[in-house]
Amino acid sequence: MFLQLIVLLLTFPFSCSLNQEGHLLYQVKLSFDDPDNVLSNWDNSDETPCNWTGVTCASQTRSVTSLDLQSFNLYGPFPASLLCRLQNLTYISFYNNNINSSLSESELGSCDSVSYLSLGQNLLTGLLPDKLADLPNLKYLDLSGNNFSGKVPECFGRFQKLEVLSLVGNLLEGTIPLELGNITSLKQLNLSYNPFLPGRVPAELGNLTNLEVLWLTDCNLYGEIPESLSQLTRLIDLDLAINGLSGRIPVGLTELTSLVQLELYNNSLSGEIPEKGWSNMKKLRLVDASMNELTGMIPNELCELPLESLNLYENRLVGEVPGSIANSPNLYELRLFKNRLTGYLPKDLGKNSPLLWIDVSQNEFVGEMPENLCANGVLEEVLMIENSLSGGIPASLGQCQTLTRVRLANNNFSGKVPARLWGLPHVSLLDLVSNSFSGEISRTIAGASNLSGLFISKNGFSGSIPEEIGFLEKLLGFTGNDNHFSGSLPTSIVKLGQLGKLDLHNNELSGELPGGVHSWKKLYELNLANNYISGNIPQEIGSLSVLNYLDLSGNQLSGNIPISLQNLRLNLLNLSYNHLSGDIPPVYAKAMYKSSFLGNPGLCGEIDGSCDGRSEAKNIGPVWLMRLILALAGIVLMIGIAWFYLRCRNFKKVKTVIDRSKWTLMSFHKLGFQESEIMDLLDEDNVIGSGSSGKVYKVVLSNGEAVAVKKLWGRSKIVSDESSDLEKGGHFQDDGFEAEVGTLGKIRHKNIVRLWCCCSTMDCKLLVYEYMPNGSLGDLLHSTKSALLIWPIRYTIAMDAAEGLSYLHHDCVPPIVHRDVKSNNILLASDFGARVADFGVARSVDPNGKGTKSMSVIAGSCGYIAPEYAYTLRVNEKSDIYSFGVVILELVTGRRPIDPEYGEKDLVKWVCTTLDQKGIDLVIDPKLNACFKDEICKVMNIGLLCTSPLPINRPSMRRVVKMLQEIGCRSQSKQVGKDGKLTPYYYEDSSDHGSVP
Repeated sequence: MFLQLIVLLLTFPFSCSLNQEGHLLYQVKLSFDDPDNVLSNWDNSDETPCNWTGVTCASQTRSVTSLDLQSFNLYGPFPASLLCRLQNLTYISFYNNNINSSLSESELGSCDSVSYLSLGQNLLTGLLPDKLADLPNLKYLDLSGNNFSGKVPECFGRFQKLEVLSLVGNLLEGTIPLELGNITSLKQLNLSYNPFLPGRVPAELGNLTNLEVLWLTDCNLYGEIPESLSQLTRLIDLDLAINGLSGRIPVGLTELTSLVQLELYNNSLSGEIPEKGWSNMKKLRLVDASMNELTGMIPNELCELPLESLNLYENRLVGEVPGSIANSPNLYELRLFKNRLTGYLPKDLGKNSPLLWIDVSQNEFVGEMPENLCANGVLEEVLMIENSLSGGIPASLGQCQTLTRVRLANNNFSGKVPARLWGLPHVSLLDLVSNSFSGEISRTIAGASNLSGLFISKNGFSGSIPEEIGFLEKLLGFTGNDNHFSGSLPTSIVKLGQLGKLDLHNNELSGELPGGVHSWKKLYELNLANNYISGNIPQEIGSLSVLNYLDLSGNQLSGNIPISLQNLRLNLLNLSYNHLSGDIPPVYAKAMYKSSFLGNPGLCGEIDGSCDGRSEAKNIGPVWLMRLILALAGIVLMIGIAWFYLRCRNFKKVKTVIDRSKWTLMSFHKLGFQESEIMDLLDEDNVIGSGSSGKVYKVVLSNGEAVAVKKLWGRSKIVSDESSDLEKGGHFQDDGFEAEVGTLGKIRHKNIVRLWCCCSTMDCKLLVYEYMPNGSLGDLLHSTKSALLIWPIRYTIAMDAAEGLSYLHHDCVPPIVHRDVKSNNILLASDFGARVADFGVARSVDPNGKGTKSMSVIAGSCGYIAPEYAYTLRVNEKSDIYSFGVVILELVTGRRPIDPEYGEKDLVKWVCTTLDQKGIDLVIDPKLNACFKDEICKVMNIGLLCTSPLPINRPSMRRVVKMLQEIGCRSQSKQVGKDGKLTPYYYEDSSDHGSVP
């Protein structure tokens, strides 16, 4: 106490008037890093701290009662020992900061007066302290969004007054303790999004008769929903989504008369929805039991409730939709897609409710579309894909100014499209594919200023395409194939500068192609096949740099093939069955393109059957010359291999015997081998990799265990291209031995490669690691074995690597920056679990230096280096985050970070450009199963966020882990959010019911 007093006196030379609580809070301030200076008024200008930011005092005693510092961007440990000395402090909130310690058992035990403790959304680690349960007045405890691990303590059942317990989004293991059922005062229990071991919903939770919120989303639960939950008569929100629950929905749940939200989506529930009892639940507003295996019919009693949202999609429901659902006065969302529902849609649907979104796609509905869907003038989305609906589109839909998406593909609709529907100002997607619509595209389409996807193929539309189409500045895709359009293409169509796809094949179009097509800078597909288009092929088509699909076959085109087409990189070229003449451009004058020019007898080239076939004799000379060159190259290669073999054999014979007595061994784990075993097996036959600083060997020990040994020789010169470090001027740099040992020797994490030991002499240094059977991610991903990496494995690798880097950035003291994150430094175990490796250039970050440190060299590898690093040489976590974003893009695309195909770009710029110009399908690795497309898009979005040019826009690694976890949860449910589009490209994919990337 005397020493503390001296410190306070030195700290406050003029603060004799500040009371003791002020001194304590000032020490709290000193314990934090406050980069935004939000605690600037915490000084000695007043007698008490009652006017300080975030501090509240009792009006009479002027004693501190509340400390609210949420979202202040504070860094540092939780100052429990100081705060618990404020005897009247009842309210503590550090929500959404960067508190990065563990919670001390001893320090927390003295906070007897605290009733509200909120430490959510921080960086806390370690176990949950048992002492928390002994705080006699604690009513509110929020530890969500941290990195707590271990089990939920059974002693938490001892809480005396606790009303809210939130542990959402941590790393908690074990199962949900039955003892939580003893906290009878509890009103909210939130345990969602934790990696618990498989377990059941504790039946004891039915004893929590005061409970209002039970949130157990994604808790790895299985088995049936216990009937005891029907005792929770005060329950308002019951959320058991994203688990493995099975069996029927308990009938007793319909006795929860206070329930407002019931969320059971993404489980394996089966059987019929309880038919009776729903009429008692007058407060029920939201029901989401989608993505289960429910059968039977939709209960009429359920539809008679004043629901706001009903989601029963992706089940096995049959029968008709009860007409009573149309009487729900608050219904704004109805999603019933992917069932086996039949009959007519309720006639008055939308008439009595503020309907926003309706999706009844992929059922067996018949009859006409309800006329009053937009009666309340707020309807935004109408999705009725793949049914047997017929009749015309109601004229009232054309007057619905709020519409944003209309998808009616694959039905039996007929008649003319209401003229006003073509020109609705907010519609971004109009999908009428595969119906029997007729008539023309109305000139009112000029008003569709937000239209980006116009898909009307496979109908009976006729007439000319109006000039007003050129007003659609945001149009990205226009498909009108298999109709009866006639006349010339409108000259205004070349004004569509954002157009990516134009498909009008199988129509009756005529006239010449319009001039000015060079403005289609983002066009990647042009298909005008099987029309009556005449004239020449415009030379300008050769300037469309992203065009990869060109089909002009089956027309009446004439003249020469423009030589400029050689500038294109086409996946498909079809000019067959026209009246073209002259020479075929040399690039295409090959047998592989023969089918591209059929039916053009005037074309000449070296393709068999064309008018200018060359004699075989003319080609004998060049062919034999090529064969001779190849033969000589083969001989030179064989001689080189033989010379190399002899040199290696001689090297083995004269290899210097290492004096083992001079080796220094440093172990970091209990070893089951001796260094002599390793040295005897450092043979060239065991080399599995090499780099600028040495070689890596696989060594199988006498006990059958394999280890990887990195052998470093002295100091190595930095090479210029693919080395781990890029140093200006070609100077010599340390081999990374000290950094590797200093880093891996002191950290332990399941996603960081384990360093067993190190051995060193004056000339040679050995690092002994755990052996990773599947090698590096980079080697596997960019090899012929990449097909082994199916999407679930790639997602797991990204998750593992992110957790490893998050540990380095947030859980190590001081934080560690890897500085060379890349796919070759992510190693894969036998189960494809990922480990971050190669810490030769890693650096600790000085926490007092605001997270940055200047370096004399640029560390990293080409294609992975953050753009700001090259000119600032500032080391911080944002550099690693950029590099990790590149790794994510590698996993999504299957491409290398740098490639000659990109030109002057790298992978990041290539992905951005390709997304913008060609769409998502040309970015995703074609080896990946399309059923994972939604999840892949979301993960790629994280990669793009991590590679943001501005470091401030990149999320922390801890946030990256959270986002990946959320995607993993959502991917199981296969949900697509209302605003879930990654890019504004749309496709005619009838299976999609959200925003279609």
